[in-house]
Amino acid sequence: MTVPDPHAPAHPQEADAPVSSLLRAAIWVAIGALIASAIVCVVWVLVGDQNDIVGKAFLTILLLVAFAGVTILDAHLAPRRPAWFALASMGTWILILLIGAVLIWMPERYSWDGFTRFVQFLFIVLILQLALLHVRLYMKALQRYDTPFTRTVAIITIVLVVALVVLLILPLMLSEYLWFPDIYWRVVVAVAILAAVGTALIPLVNVLFAPKRPRAAALPPYGALAAAAAPAAGAPQQELLPWPNYVDGITPLPMLPDGSPDWNAYYSGYPTPGAHVFGTPQAAPQPAPASPEPAAPSAPSAPAQSPGYEGYPPPPPLPPHQ
Repeated sequence: MTVPDPHAPAHPQEADAPVSSLLRAAIWVAIGALIASAIVCVVWVLVGDQNDIVGKAFLTILLLVAFAGVTILDAHLAPRRPAWFALASMGTWILILLIGAVLIWMPERYSWDGFTRFVQFLFIVLILQLALLHVRLYMKALQRYDTPFTRTVAIITIVLVVALVVLLILPLMLSEYLWFPDIYWRVVVAVAILAAVGTALIPLVNVLFAPKRPRAAALPPYGALAAAAAPAAGAPQQELLPWPNYVDGITPLPMLPDGSPDWNAYYSGYPTPGAHVFGTPQAAPQPAPASPEPAAPSAPSAPAQSPGYEGYPPPPPLPPHQ
């Protein structure tokens, strides 16, 4: 008979249900986008011109295989990511798939447009992934100090970042067929400046007003004397070892400023300058002088044990091994 684990959740399937449904929905969306892209490419093959159709078909297959690979990777990483980030990542790859299909099958105006489109496609992938990473880190910064002001700034900044991504992608896709005037690039620069200001606001507000993360105070791994000498250091994070004593076994060793025992005082008998002294070591009891009168015969006694070897104290005890 199997004993149930008392620490296991009562309904593990209910806890994983949101993640599983999200993952299932994202995979179905990716499958739909894959099928739609394949249909569009097939239509282009049937009704388009015959120029370099074999090369375009090969690039299309390569694009579909790459999209399937990143979709599987995103599906495995989705349970460890926030729900919104998993959906945004899947949506970003779907957008990259559609843009790649358009760039492959869109009619070329010049003979060298194939390599140019490949470089433009790489720039588009880089821009989309950097924007996704920016939003992810920005949301982490927002969670440190979430107020109505910071939330409003975050929403406006994310909208500006998305608008900047669109403004940068359109020229990369349509520069062969559309001419973008000077005012367009002025708008791009203005949106980029506003997005940069909004990006810097949240970290600055966090530095000024966000609560500081508590730091665990380090205590020496020895016992109650060190904790009593530094009560403001906080509660110990691990089991403390007994505080070592002098050779008399009663007087505790001095404590150095870093909280460790003064082992030099154990051998020399004098505390290190700056060490905190808890007591004065007691002298070891001296044997009584022998009486000149003959003693009554008695049973032989064991020789007196010296505290160390030839008058030297024994070595300090080693800490217990884990």
